Amino acid sequence: MATQYKILIMGASYGSLLGTKLALAGHATHLICLPAEAALINKEGAIVRMPVKGRDGLVEINSKKLPGKLSAGGTAGVNPSDYDLVALAMQEPQYRSPGVRELLAAVAQAKVPCMSIMNMPPLPYLKRIPGIDADACRSCYTDASVWDAFDPKLVTLCSPDPQAFRPPEEKVNVLQVRLPTNFKSARFDSDAHTAILRRLEADIEASRFDTGSGKVELPVKLKVHDSVFVPLAKWAMLLAGNYRCVQKDSVRPIKDAVHSDLEASRAVYNWVVKLCVSLGANEKDMVPFEKYANAALSLLTPSSAARALANGAPNIERTDRLVQTIAAQKGMRLDVVDQTVALVDGWLEKNRKKAA
Repeated sequence: MATQYKILIMGASYGSLLGTKLALAGHATHLICLPAEAALINKEGAIVRMPVKGRDGLVEINSKKLPGKLSAGGTAGVNPSDYDLVALAMQEPQYRSPGVRELLAAVAQAKVPCMSIMNMPPLPYLKRIPGIDADACRSCYTDASVWDAFDPKLVTLCSPDPQAFRPPEEKVNVLQVRLPTNFKSARFDSDAHTAILRRLEADIEASRFDTGSGKVELPVKLKVHDSVFVPLAKWAMLLAGNYRCVQKDSVRPIKDAVHSDLEASRAVYNWVVKLCVSLGANEKDMVPFEKYANAALSLLTPSSAARALANGAPNIERTDRLVQTIAAQKGMRLDVVDQTVALVDGWLEKNRKKAA
């Protein structure tokens, strides 16, 4: 048996998707999550359901039945130095919450390589992108100071392209994947740290899942790229779809946000792609609008950001504001994006007043 890596994953929804893939590939993962989630995952396993090409219905993967080990717990008593890699899988506002904040600081101090699967890139990652003034983006973060101790060389970004959700009628250890695309990670600055990612990529690629009636190849792979721009491909999707779910007094499904005015969606999408290219991205690293619009047809609920606003959240990830801010550094602006940012601002203001 080749080396088994130990991976710490902060966050259990998308974290359990990555964690089960790593456990299927024979690695050991530990999820940081809430007590009720941790108790259930340790007792019954993390359960991930996903569509598999050529099969009817969903294939159910239970982490208890995989070759690797998946465990879960809270933030207390965790030593990041015990791990080969840390994956950041929480929503950006959560990193300032008590316990999480201290663990994140310990991760920075331990100098363990970190791969983020957040929609909102960690602030130190922006410092790896030439042409972005990262310090001018601090106001886009709920609390930018949580990232100050990180060495940008030890932080990479992985675009969480797969779409997954917790079915509301199920227990909190169940995750359902509705769009089984890949996690696309940029390399680390160091070859040694990048080698860990490439090994995980190869092990996930080679793994097969025993359904009881034969072994199958599961979707949702890890793909490692040399370009720091590849994970930014998600920005165009977020701004054309996810954040445009937010209306003045209601929220709408991603499908409607994209398809109710396809030309407006295309304009936003292509504008964000143009911004990424102006920073140094290669157009071929971006996903064509047609492919995204087609995928959006299956996204029949509002985005997690829109749902959070509708549920009264006082803070959400502000990738909309981040893209607007970076575009302004390049002398670019778009009315539709400005309107979206203003709508989200309005909801947050309303939610904060209610919470006060």
